[in-house]
Amino acid sequence: MRPIKINPVRSIPIGAVINIADNSGARKLKVISVKGFKARTRQLGCAGVADLVTGTVVAGNQDMKHNVVQAVIIRQKKEYARQDGIRVSFEDNAGAIIKDLKLGTPKGTVIKGPVAKEVALRWSQVGKLASILL
Repeated sequence: MRPIKINPVRSIPIGAVINIADNSGARKLKVISVKGFKARTRQLGCAGVADLVTGTVVAGNQDMKHNVVQAVIIRQKKEYARQDGIRVSFEDNAGAIIKDLKLGTPKGTVIKGPVAKEVALRWSQVGKLASILL
């Protein structure tokens, strides 16, 4: 995981259910925690584009259901601004499940739908599988 220059609006709180956009067998993921989130005491953790989250699979294949997995947020509905002034938003909140954290390799082999450019900069292995970079 490499640092990125932007600071996107973190709009996916703990407890949110997001779509999974890869072919790993999971369909929906409930966010449990956000890696690296620091804030005031008793503030609910939130995630944004290219953040690493831990969650449980709530819908998908029987072997994937109720497993605790790591995932990267690849799309968010809430609009955020890039360094060049462009504002970006997507149709849904989506993620991709990560198999190996050190290398950042995703569990699936195909990612459906667009992926934010910030994700490709921070997680290069996920960016390689993306069909569309936005």
